[in-house]
Amino acid sequence: MTTWRPPQAIRVKVIGLAWRGDALLAVEVLDDSGRIKGVRPPGGSVAFGETREQALEREFSEELGCGISIAGPWTVFENIYRHEGALGHEIVFAADIRLHDAALYDRDVIRFSEDDGTACTARWLAPAALPDGVALFPDGLAAALAAR
Repeated sequence: MTTWRPPQAIRVKVIGLAWRGDALLAVEVLDDSGRIKGVRPPGGSVAFGETREQALEREFSEELGCGISIAGPWTVFENIYRHEGALGHEIVFAADIRLHDAALYDRDVIRFSEDDGTACTARWLAPAALPDGVALFPDGLAAALAAR
């Protein structure tokens, strides 16, 4: 298992909010022992010189092998967090999206790999009904979704 720690710099990230009814597509976030500590919509870092739209399209192409259409306005979160005791800081742009690969909406579990080979699992989960002890990341997303 890969031990991940947040970089000690502010990162700019994008996440896509793909919906299947009231269920959001979310990737499992694991602690060092492999337990699920939370979930986060798919996405990733914005590269230098890349727009948030380009970054979101690239991330979905790389991770899920599909294109997307942005289907709503952007929401921005400042996420200052701790992972395994290490401080992380990111600015996260989030937007509702539609997946171009309709077959992904039929799959309950979607497995893929990050660029570094880390295996990831995404599932369709209702944000208001997550299991006990499982948080929705980034901080503030659950409240923003509940306020809709």
